[in-house]
Amino acid sequence: MEALFEALSMPFLQRALVAGVLVAILAGYYGVFVVQRGLSFMGTGLAHAAFGGVALGILLGVEPLWTAAPFTIFAALGMAWVRERTEVSSDTAVGIIFAVSMALGIVFLALKGEYSSEAFGYLFGSILAVNRADIVLALAMLALSVLALPLWGRWAYATFDRELARVDRLPVARHDYLLSVFIAASVVVAVKVLGAVLIAAYLVIPAATARTVSRSFLTMTLLSVAFGVLCTLVGLVLSYVLDFPSGATIILLQAALFFALMPFSRLR
Repeated sequence: MEALFEALSMPFLQRALVAGVLVAILAGYYGVFVVQRGLSFMGTGLAHAAFGGVALGILLGVEPLWTAAPFTIFAALGMAWVRERTEVSSDTAVGIIFAVSMALGIVFLALKGEYSSEAFGYLFGSILAVNRADIVLALAMLALSVLALPLWGRWAYATFDRELARVDRLPVARHDYLLSVFIAASVVVAVKVLGAVLIAAYLVIPAATARTVSRSFLTMTLLSVAFGVLCTLVGLVLSYVLDFPSGATIILLQAALFFALMPFSRLR
């Protein structure tokens, strides 16, 4: 126990805890829309779109997040446009964006002439290496999400019945685009902390777990955030004590919680 308190006094672990909690809140909040709308593959697609943007930033010699942000937002808007304007299914649209983004990322890195450790870090993340700038960025995204809370009800309405929402004259397409932008921006914030490989799990697993035991969308949202935060805190501490990779430990905890609560979904 003394060793644990000593660990929690270390600045790098404190920063990791704060950053992890902020990302868990964002991913848990937006993840319910991803899961409930059947867009779980979208998280993977956007994460790899962010990696393509990161690779472009490395090629140009600029801060990777500055190129990852427009790259990922453009990809999210493209997915939303394809879903809205064509007969192509959502998973097909995401698959196309996924493949193109990864291909572009590989080309950008090849043009750079090296597969840098920086690119590797963005792919797999390093939550223990976050700095104050990463925390400020996550706080800014959380603040924007709080300001957009009045839209939660409209997003939820369209999530469950798009046609009825249109009948009520809600601008469903416009809200879809806006929601896509917020999800994409959250992915960009999280990719520095978790990496492109793990952020998709953060978007999907806590929300899917919450769905198994929730009777309302509001409860699902709150539980999704709570499960994400809980697994992040416990996972970081366990990873330090057991000397395991922190990101992988958190994801495994999220999965364990999902399977532990699965039987209760049959009792509802």
